[in-house]
Amino acid sequence: MTKSNDAASAITTNGLISQLKRWLSGWVSPRVMGTSRVALVLLALILLMVIAPILSLVVIAFGDAGDVWPHLLSTVLPRSVMTTVWLMLGVGSLTALIGVSTAWLVTMCRFPGRALFQWALLMPLAIPTYIVAYAAVDMFDYSGPAQSLIRWLFGFQSARDYWFPEVRSLPGSILVMSFVLYPYVFLTTRATFLMQSACALDVSRTLGAGPVRLFFAVALPLARPAIVVGVTLAMMECLNDIGAVEFFGVKTLTFSVYDTWLNRASLAGAAQISTVMLLVVLLLLWLERRGRREQRFTTTTRRYQSLPSFRLGGWRAGLAVMACALPILIGFLLPASILMRSVFFHWRDNLNADFLAAMGNSLFLASFAAVLTALLGTALAYFARTQKSALVSAVTRLSSIGYAVPGTVLAVGILIPVAQLDNLIAASMRDWFGLATGLILISSGAAMLYAYCVRFMAMSYGAGETGLQRISPNLEAASRTLGRSSWRTLVEIDLPLIRPSLISGALLVFVDVMKELPATILLRPFNFDTLATLVYGQASLEAFEKGALAALTIVAVGLVPVILLSRTSSRSMQG
Repeated sequence: MTKSNDAASAITTNGLISQLKRWLSGWVSPRVMGTSRVALVLLALILLMVIAPILSLVVIAFGDAGDVWPHLLSTVLPRSVMTTVWLMLGVGSLTALIGVSTAWLVTMCRFPGRALFQWALLMPLAIPTYIVAYAAVDMFDYSGPAQSLIRWLFGFQSARDYWFPEVRSLPGSILVMSFVLYPYVFLTTRATFLMQSACALDVSRTLGAGPVRLFFAVALPLARPAIVVGVTLAMMECLNDIGAVEFFGVKTLTFSVYDTWLNRASLAGAAQISTVMLLVVLLLLWLERRGRREQRFTTTTRRYQSLPSFRLGGWRAGLAVMACALPILIGFLLPASILMRSVFFHWRDNLNADFLAAMGNSLFLASFAAVLTALLGTALAYFARTQKSALVSAVTRLSSIGYAVPGTVLAVGILIPVAQLDNLIAASMRDWFGLATGLILISSGAAMLYAYCVRFMAMSYGAGETGLQRISPNLEAASRTLGRSSWRTLVEIDLPLIRPSLISGALLVFVDVMKELPATILLRPFNFDTLATLVYGQASLEAFEKGALAALTIVAVGLVPVILLSRTSSRSMQG
């Protein structure tokens, strides 16, 4: 009887496998179906990792939110949507203005300090928006140095004696966040200016166009797709932020997710708001692709020369220096100086056991996530290079969606599948071994690592893809001719050659995990802090100076990719 049952099970299993192979035969190349079972398993794993949070989010959103959702729909959601829209429009407009103008000045004009500004304008990328927000409030609040200096100079006794703009407001958040996020527009726009042919600009100058008309009539239309990309990235970072908007008192959709989940104890309501945010992200991605599709320009000539530059002197040079120095001052120098001052005067409150524990947790999570995403991203890039199939193409596209999804949305979608898997493991350990393990994945931080991998896999995949594109297919063909398998070819030929790209990608993931706040707040175990959450917690208690050392450590780590970007930019050739 047992043998017959085993035979029936084997027949059923073989039938299911045959059905699965027939279904996959149109999606996966015969080479993968026939030999590379490891590739199939890994692709399925990556696909499940990326899809599970989105599907879980939709399932939770259709769940019962009780009487919370009608209240959210009538009061919270309309205000949050309008605030989010105004914040994103304000940040998008101001980052476009700052990024495009500075990119044009350092690319096309000659003035004192131009060589310094070419890389210094990237420095605000090293500081997360929430740290700049805390520093701005510390600087410009009533008890801060700015207003204290005004009261001392003019003899004012209280805030009723003078007017000062409120930094904790929507305009204040737009201003502060724009001076942090403008490098996204600066990078993409300057790269486009550098790649523009001198011939197109020379024709305009021959026809009598001056610098201003040349910019608006020729250079700006050619750079419009790059500007759209940079502004979209800045707006998505703005949508993802939670620390800055909460500290400024701006109730965005991101804050509403956090507030509904933790303060109102409604996961379904948080999922429904997260679904609205996901629709906003998809709309932004659609607008970005549409903007690039309708604005494509190509250059047919091969006469690439050095771009013409305009020498600025007198008051024009002074305005150019001010235009480039102001973003650096507000976006980096002032926050960094405030952090260093706080560390200097409060170093005993900063250098304690909590800081050391948070730094250890951050280093461990960032290192683990960097290695794991590098392995998954490189494997995905290798499959995309060697296996030309619809399935591989779909998985590679889906793997990049995580970077566009806000951390709060990702955390809501990850919680349920991870919790269910945790409960399954706990029940199995209790039934099989009599052990009470509890929620291992959530309490150990595995849920956070899962969120980091999904969110930042696009970076490691992009680095691996870039490195593999530089390897000639002839090298791999020669290796296969000499009897090496595809696995040994990857290990012995490809990986040593793409090592610099892999290290760069892993380094970017490491830095972003060190700075990541929204998903970390929502998925971290109890009594578990990273440097980002330590800064957030101290700022929430109005004791930002006690978290200054943690914030300064994040800034120091964030300077690493800025240095890499500046070195890459310095090697760029005009034309």
